[in-house]
Parts: sequence; structure tokens; C-alpha cells
Amino acid sequence: MISSVAILGAGESGIGAALLAKKENIDVFVSDFGAIASKYKQELINNNIPFEEMGHSFERLEKSDLIVKSPGIPDKAEIVKQFRLRHKEIISEIEWASRFYDGKIIAITGSNGKTTTTSLIHHIIKESKESIGLGGNIGHSFARLVASDLDYDWVVLELSSFQLDGIILFRPDVAVILNITPDHLDRYNYEMSLYAQAKWRITMNQTENDVVVINKNDDWSNKLLSLKSTKAKVVKVAYNKNEISCSTEEGINVADLDLKLPGEHNLFNAKVATEVACRYGLDKRLIIAGLESFQGISHRLEYVISVNDVKYINDSKATNVESAQVALESYTDGIIWIAGGVDKGNDYSLIKEVVTNRVKLIICLTLNDAPLRAAFESETKIITTSSMEDAILISENNAVPGNVVLLSPACASFDLFRNYEDRGDKFKEAVNKLEKNTL
Repeated sequence: MISSVAILGAGESGIGAALLAKKENIDVFVSDFGAIASKYKQELINNNIPFEEMGHSFERLEKSDLIVKSPGIPDKAEIVKQFRLRHKEIISEIEWASRFYDGKIIAITGSNGKTTTTSLIHHIIKESKESIGLGGNIGHSFARLVASDLDYDWVVLELSSFQLDGIILFRPDVAVILNITPDHLDRYNYEMSLYAQAKWRITMNQTENDVVVINKNDDWSNKLLSLKSTKAKVVKVAYNKNEISCSTEEGINVADLDLKLPGEHNLFNAKVATEVACRYGLDKRLIIAGLESFQGISHRLEYVISVNDVKYINDSKATNVESAQVALESYTDGIIWIAGGVDKGNDYSLIKEVVTNRVKLIICLTLNDAPLRAAFESETKIITTSSMEDAILISENNAVPGNVVLLSPACASFDLFRNYEDRGDKFKEAVNKLEKNTL
């Protein structure tokens, strides 16, 4: 029986875990090595939850029965290593929340596309007037959902590899692995196999009554399927726009629908969402209505505005090369590509051809442009800036009617911005300011 819990990290994940502990009348203490954001600090104060910031009090934390670690804290952090040496149980917020939730779970992971697919699945089911929660790595943390007064029979969760690293008993009724391509390798000793295995953990507790949906064309997913057994029923979805989705008599061809999402990759995401919705039990009419009414999500190939017949697209959530590739392939040519940030060991050779053929200018928005210049300086013109406002002005000065200005950084945002949302919001602010100045 757990009577006390310590929470490491006071972001959305940590605060949700603390609120859940408070609701369950479990003694809780929150500790953050850095400064706690004002909105989260106020929540802790309002709920009478003790906390500390700018450092960890090891002696106090060690007295807790259990440690809940926020996903952003790596295992190599000194506080984590010390607790592991003392055989203290350390779990993720996802695992913590699952111990207090009796409903059914749809969980989506993957290197790319998981936010769009998670949001689409939630939208389809919610549009059918069902009560279903949305959280995990998007919106509210899973723990916050469970701590709320709302009683969800189902939740749809977007899960990162970091969140899956700390699960023990967590079991989704429907799991989705969209793809496994290089990302966050700095967290996994630069070993792709370790990263892939972290993604595959989403299946580890599934039973024969559960379902795992995987990408039929993804090498790592198929490799792990052959190497690691799963009791769940496996459903493979092909990256083929003409393949019928939804295992029903009639089926659904998403390529024939009026989808608002650009790019062939989003046809695949829609097919996956269709398969999940079928297993949820929705009929064909409701699934099609949900697919066609979904408008997309912020920071993922988000159309912002057109100025002088130049489209401005916010794809700030593209924090790796594969995700940026998908964005670049969604437009034909005349692309002004705003890229850069914190490079996570990117292999830019993967997109050399599409950049050569479609990109007329690269704007490096970063404090370190060396990796991008090394990869593309011989292929196209490159200009570097550390200001979003300057990036937009440079775009305006180089764009002609018919061009696309695409923010799809292929890198993390932490050199210049708080997170990818902040980066995308700054892009939209600068673009909207540009439009006002042209009126």
C-alpha cells in the first residue's frame, strides 16, 4: 500500500501526478531541479501540495514509498541514479495514472504522426457524442484526466518513448505504433535498437483480448514483431492510399473522402484512425463524418495565411528529419524552408533529394547552423538568423507568388524557444504581423 509519493518534475506530467495523489489522499511532495512555471506553482499552492524548486532534497524524497518521474528527466540524471542504487521504485506518470483508472485505453506512439492520429481518433469518437478523454503527450496529462471529476470510459493517449520507459503494468486495450524512425537517439545511447524497443513497450502487457495496430511498411515495427512476441491481435495497415480500411463488410477507402489534411502521410494516419474507430465499435457513417470534419491540429502542417499569394505553413512540431521530410514532400517546389534548432544527431542525407528538388532557400533559425550548412550549403542558398521576425522578413524578401514558406525545423526548439508550441506561436504572430503591414 502506497502512503507517500515523491514527484520529480513539475511540468504538466508532474502536476497531474501530484493532483492525482492528492485526490487519493496520498502524501505527496513535488521536487523540480529547475524553476517551476508560475501557472503550475499556483496550482500546487491552491491544492496545498508541498513542493521545492531549483534543486532536490534527497533526504526528503528518499522517505517516500514511490517515485514518479516526469518523462523529461533522463535515467542518467544524478537523482535518478541515486534512487536506482537504493532500489527505490521509480515509475512514469503514465504508469501512476493507470493504477487508478478502470476504463479502456487507446494508446498511440510513433516517431512521427502520433499527435495528428491521436487527435483524429479522439475527434471521430467524440463526434459520435461519446464521452472520451484525450491526453498523455498532448493536452492534459493522463494523471490529470484521472484526477478530474469527469468519469471517462475510454481515453485516447499520445505516448512518447520517454513515457513508455517507465511503465510496469500499463496496458492499452488498443495500441498503435505508427512508425519507428531515428529520434531522441541522444537519450538512448545513440542506439536505434534501444529506441525501437522503448516504443515496442506499448505492447508488453497486452493480452489476447487486445489489439495492436502497426505500420505494414515500417521496418523496425516488423522486425520487433518477429523478434518479440505479443499476445495481442496484430492489425497491419499499409502505406497504400488505395487499400480499403476498416475490417467490415463494406470497408472505407479514405482516399475517396474529403479530408482536410494535406499529404499522403495523412491518408495513412486516417486509415489507422479508421481501424481504431472500427475496433471501438463505431459504424461506417459516423467514422466517415468524423474523418471529413477533422480540421487538423496546431503546429502540424497548419495553414496560417497567404500573403501576396505566398502560403505560410506552421509545422513547428516537426522536430526530426523524417517529420520534416513528410512536410517537404507535401508541397511541390518553390519552398522557403525555415529549419534548425537543437540537432539530435540528425541524418540530413535522408532528405537531400527533396531539398535539392523543392527548396529554393533554407533559413536556419538557430544558434548553431553548422549541421544544416554542412548538409545543404552546396545544394541551395542558406541564410542564418536567430530571430523569428527576421526569418519571416527574409522569407518575404525572397518569396514570389506561388511559393510556400514552411516552418518545419527538423530539430528541437530549446535553443531559442520554450518548446515547439512557443516556436509555432511566434511564427504565426510574425506572419500575421506581416499581413497587417501589407494591407
